[in-house]
Amino acid sequence: MSIAKISSVVNHQLEAFHPYFRAQMRTDVPLLNLVIRYILRQRGKRVRPTLVFLSAELCGGTTNRTFVGASMVELLHTATLVHDDVVDDAGERRGMPSINALWKNKASVLVGDYLLSRGLHIAVDNEEFAFLKATSKAVQRMSEGELLQMQKSRQLNIDEETYFKIIGDKTASLISTCCEIGARSATHDAQSIDNITRFGELVGLAFQIRDDLLDYVSRTNLIGKPYANDLKEKKITLPLIHALRSASKNESKSILGMIKKGNLQSADIAHIMSFVKQQGGIEYAQGKSEALIDEAIQLLEIFPESMYKTALTEFAHFVIERAS
Repeated sequence: MSIAKISSVVNHQLEAFHPYFRAQMRTDVPLLNLVIRYILRQRGKRVRPTLVFLSAELCGGTTNRTFVGASMVELLHTATLVHDDVVDDAGERRGMPSINALWKNKASVLVGDYLLSRGLHIAVDNEEFAFLKATSKAVQRMSEGELLQMQKSRQLNIDEETYFKIIGDKTASLISTCCEIGARSATHDAQSIDNITRFGELVGLAFQIRDDLLDYVSRTNLIGKPYANDLKEKKITLPLIHALRSASKNESKSILGMIKKGNLQSADIAHIMSFVKQQGGIEYAQGKSEALIDEAIQLLEIFPESMYKTALTEFAHFVIERAS
C-alpha cells in the first residue's frame, strides 16, 4: 500500500484542488510570486489535502467548503515547513534547496508569515470561522509542542505522558485538523465530526511513533533523515523512554549521561541502540502504535461501507507499516 494508491480514490478532487490552491496564493509582489512558484513545484505526497477530501467524502461528499478548508490546511502546513527549515537551518526540502537556502532567512520567515495570513484571509472571506478555530488551535498546539520538546531535550527528563503530549501537539494536531475540516465541510452531524477528528488524532500519534521507531530500525537510504538523528539531537522518544524505565537505575543513568554529553560516536550509538532493543523498547513502541490504529479504525465503524472508508482504513495501516 502507498499514499498514491490510497489517494487515488480522490484523484479527481486533488487534480481540481491544485489550480484552486495555486489561485489562492497569487500575489502582486514579484519576489513572493517567484518563491510561491518554487514551493508549488514541490507538491510532495499531498497527504493533508487527501485526508481532507477523504473525510469529506466519508461524511457526505466534497463541497466548495472542502476546497476552502483544504487550502487553509495546506497553507498552514507549507508555512510551518518554511519556518521549520529556518529554525533547523536546513539546506534541503524534498531533495531540493530549501527556501532559506535560496532566499535567506529573512525572506523565508516573511514568506511563511504570508502563507499563514493567507489562510486566515481565506477563512474570513468565506466566513468559515469553525475552520479558522480548528486551524488556529492546530498552530497553537504545534508551537507548544515544539517548545516543550526543546525544553525537555535540554533537561533529558521526558516521561511517556509528556512524550504523548509533545507528539500530539507537534504531529497529531494537524492530521486531526485535516480530518475535522473535511468532515465539517460535508456534514453538521456532531458524532461524525467527533469520530473522524479523533480518528485523525490517533492516527497522527501512531504516525509519529512510527517515525521515531524508524530512527532505531532504519538506515539513511530508507528514510529522509540521518540514522540515529533523534539521539544526536538529544530527543528522547518512546523506544528509549520505555528502555530507560525498564533498565536498572545505574544503567539508565549511564545511557542518559552518554546522550547528555553529546557528540555521539558510532560506538556510542551502537551501544544505545543495543540497549533499547534489549530492554524491549522497539516492541513496546510498535505495540503502542498498533493499539492506537486499532482504536482509530473502530471509530470508523459508524460510517457506511465505501471506498473512502476503505482508503482511510488503509491509510491507518500504512502509517505503522511504512518504511519512510
